[in-house]
Amino acid sequence: MSTVGKIQILFAILLSLIFATKCFITTRNDIDYDTQYVSSNDRPIIGILTEEINYRLNQIYPEQYKSYIAASYVKFVEGAGGRVVPIWIGKNNKYYRDILGKVNGVLWPGGNTFFNETGGYAQAGYKIYEIAKEKNREGHYFPIFGICLGFELLTYVAANKVEHRIDCSSNKQALSLLFKKGYNQSRLFKNASLDIIQMLKTENVTINFHKYCVTEKGLANVGLSNDFRVLSRNWDTTGVLFVSSLEHVSFPFYGLQFHPEKNIYEWVKNKNIPHTADAVRVSQYFANFFINEARKNKNRFLNRDEELRSLIYNYPPVYTGAQGSAYEQCYLFP
Repeated sequence: MSTVGKIQILFAILLSLIFATKCFITTRNDIDYDTQYVSSNDRPIIGILTEEINYRLNQIYPEQYKSYIAASYVKFVEGAGGRVVPIWIGKNNKYYRDILGKVNGVLWPGGNTFFNETGGYAQAGYKIYEIAKEKNREGHYFPIFGICLGFELLTYVAANKVEHRIDCSSNKQALSLLFKKGYNQSRLFKNASLDIIQMLKTENVTINFHKYCVTEKGLANVGLSNDFRVLSRNWDTTGVLFVSSLEHVSFPFYGLQFHPEKNIYEWVKNKNIPHTADAVRVSQYFANFFINEARKNKNRFLNRDEELRSLIYNYPPVYTGAQGSAYEQCYLFP
């Protein structure tokens, strides 16, 4: 073989090696990108905090269960593209730190427990809040979304467990929101469509069930006026002007005093829950907003087996509405 022929062969081999190396590097970069640098987490998992079994459920199922989650909150998350892991009350800091390193956000549901219960909902919420603040300060985007009692819990733990709610009366009260100036610059509402905002402003699409209220004066009394941005207010049946939605100024923490999940998933009669098409669209907006916030978090479980063992699919929902509960279905935990 001529010298020229040998050179051509060697050149061809060299080109092949360069191409193979380039393909290998590109493939490795693609793997790293897919697992570490994705712009959105399309498999978000939300931790929902359990709550002490309430009086009515304990009447129906005497001394059988210690905690529960109303299934409407689980459906609220699932309907926006998320999955759910229950977060247990009564655990230590190590447990909450571990689970908050695996889920992509936390939802605090409504209910009627007291904040001074030992090992209960509020104590767990305080631990979660402190860990979530720490994570956000470290640059790990971690949202919290509180509904009704969870909304009240948000300002309670932010005030270092100093009680600042007042008695009020907003039971079965469907309301439109009285937005405050600047609400449209908030994270919660700035991307809402004009028709969603119009529905919230003019239609009674937010349903309220609460006997305590957070007021702007109450927030000021515990030094939270500069920590939270009040977005809307409402009047209760006795003339109390209460905060109905807010967000933390620095962290992705949000609170709604009303119940968006009930518009879509709770059907007990005589509760004045709005089920109109507009009420459903409004509720879906809040669910989508929260899950999109959770998509910004890249936490994951150690492996698939751990993830599957943790999901709420391991627990059967119970048809509690047929037994006289205000909830159609509940997850009940012994």
